[in-house]
Amino acid sequence: MDLSNSNTAKNLEAAFGGESMANRKYLFFAEVTRQLGMGDLSKLFRETANQETEHAFAHFRLLHPELVVDNPAALSDEEKQAIAARCLELAIEGETYEYTTMYPEFEAQAKGDRDAGAAAEFAAQAAESAEHAVNFRKAACNFGFLTAIEQHHAQQYTEALNGLSGIAPAPKAAGSDPATQKWICRQCSMIYDPVKGDPDSGIAAGTPFEAIPDDWKCPICGAEKKLFVPYEEAIAA
Repeated sequence: MDLSNSNTAKNLEAAFGGESMANRKYLFFAEVTRQLGMGDLSKLFRETANQETEHAFAHFRLLHPELVVDNPAALSDEEKQAIAARCLELAIEGETYEYTTMYPEFEAQAKGDRDAGAAAEFAAQAAESAEHAVNFRKAACNFGFLTAIEQHHAQQYTEALNGLSGIAPAPKAAGSDPATQKWICRQCSMIYDPVKGDPDSGIAAGTPFEAIPDDWKCPICGAEKKLFVPYEEAIAA
């Protein structure tokens, strides 16, 4: 059955998104309640999150029946490679959309909302407006960081896809100049660029990674500085 461009396909996409969001939201709640010492409630959130994952998988199988594997042993190497390649193609498509369109647009809108929100609310609620402005500025900063992260993910998937065809990735190396050498968080893939710094965390542009205070944390996931490693980029030909 061809579901392309049908209302059912759109509904399956929406349902997949909703179930996926519920999964991550409940896992977040599970962590919060675990920290509060509410083990039973945390367990309930985690179990429900797993159930939401199964719901999401069911929707995704209908959207992409070409990825359903009933009997792996019956597949030829070529068929296995084709399925893996399709997974990578979809991953590249999603990551590329995120770093070329979604996050750049979100960043621009967040910057605009900061100003508009502040202007609209300052007269009546100065404190609340200032808080909103801080939140919007932080969101804009995060969207900017996430743009680089999703580009990194897309590049990784592209290399993996090429690898299925026997194409070796281009050689990579970490920069040698502290003023430009980037570092990547092993927990969330946030990339620290010394040229840009992390102004919202008090790290001015032009600050080498080694000069960042040891108590600095990843602005995306909160990981400690020690969880960052030098970021290797493709060597220019």
